Amino acid sequence: MPPKSSLRKETLWNRDYCKAMVGNFMLFFSFYILTPLLPIYLDAEFAADKDVMGLVLSGYVVAALLVRPFSGFIVDSFDRKKVLAICFFIFFILFTGYIGAGTLLMFAIVRTLHGLPFGAVTVANSTVAIDTLPSSRRNEGIGFYGLSNNLAMAFAPSIGIWIYHASDNFTLLFWIALATAFIGFMTVSSIKLPKREPKKNQPISLDRFFLTKGWLLALNICCFSICWGIMSNYVAIYGKEILNVTDGTGIFFMILSFGLFASRLQGSKALAKGKIIENAAMGVLLSLCGYTLFAAVEQLWAYYLSALLIGLGNGHMYPAFLNMFIKLARNDQRGTANSSILTAWDVGMGLGMIAGGFLLEYISYSAAFWGAAVMQAAGTALFFLASRDFFSRRRIDI
Repeated sequence: MPPKSSLRKETLWNRDYCKAMVGNFMLFFSFYILTPLLPIYLDAEFAADKDVMGLVLSGYVVAALLVRPFSGFIVDSFDRKKVLAICFFIFFILFTGYIGAGTLLMFAIVRTLHGLPFGAVTVANSTVAIDTLPSSRRNEGIGFYGLSNNLAMAFAPSIGIWIYHASDNFTLLFWIALATAFIGFMTVSSIKLPKREPKKNQPISLDRFFLTKGWLLALNICCFSICWGIMSNYVAIYGKEILNVTDGTGIFFMILSFGLFASRLQGSKALAKGKIIENAAMGVLLSLCGYTLFAAVEQLWAYYLSALLIGLGNGHMYPAFLNMFIKLARNDQRGTANSSILTAWDVGMGLGMIAGGFLLEYISYSAAFWGAAVMQAAGTALFFLASRDFFSRRRIDI
């Protein structure tokens, strides 16, 4: 009979992996409880135009984008647990800035600064989670890890919108986000990782900051995140102004997250069998149907059905692409692989927020959401014509 330590190594749901998932849930809960309401807050508190909203809200993405490549290098070069704890603490404490921001400029500065630790924590936490997994369960574990994001997305926007309508108090929401982030910080601080010697005297090269082998996959994921940046940030104000629904945004995010959750569960089983390309293909096609329906039909049924399709699509697509990045990287490049896909996602998110804000302000909601559908179509075409073969030729199976 194998020793207990050997059995533990092959356990997917070990204690430290679960702590990483809880920390990730708290990170994204504190983030998403505010996200759909911030355009409404900027309009009510500072009378900001929609193009200005896009610039202010994209500040955190720009900051996260700047720090992502360095985060991957730092996570691969230094003690991952310490890097995670320090960055999570900074992320938590910066929520106090929203409470004290009395002008639009101050809010924009705080929002931008908040992107720095957010970008670093997402890289560090996902890398730590991968480190807690046995190699035989890694594909499956990466797929399940994203469920913590999805649960946060399912509950946080709905709870935030409910609290806002019940209290009409944004300060209360900022305090809740602060408390949630603190719980996440305390959780990840208790993770125990195997002793790992930091890499020393390594030559500094571009592939220490960005996984150059995955450049085409990065371009592909950027296309998809442009769509997400447009839809996720403007869906609340769209529902309020065009469809005349207020509580409907919470239902939209719950349906979307149900789709994400369901497809992650089903997709993780497929990933465990090595069906990475098949998962990605299903995801990009479902997402294309969802974004097209959202743009084409201004009806409540289409609003909710598109949420389900987009959720199902992204739940299949993103874990598959993350697995692709990981399988293009050496063991000592896991942090770089994580930061690379997140960097690509941030670029698209930022472009989507800015482009969506300008299209909403100067043309129409329809133009903004059709822009998302067109970008999803472009990303889908790129995947089938180039990206899947690109990955198959370059993958490293360890």
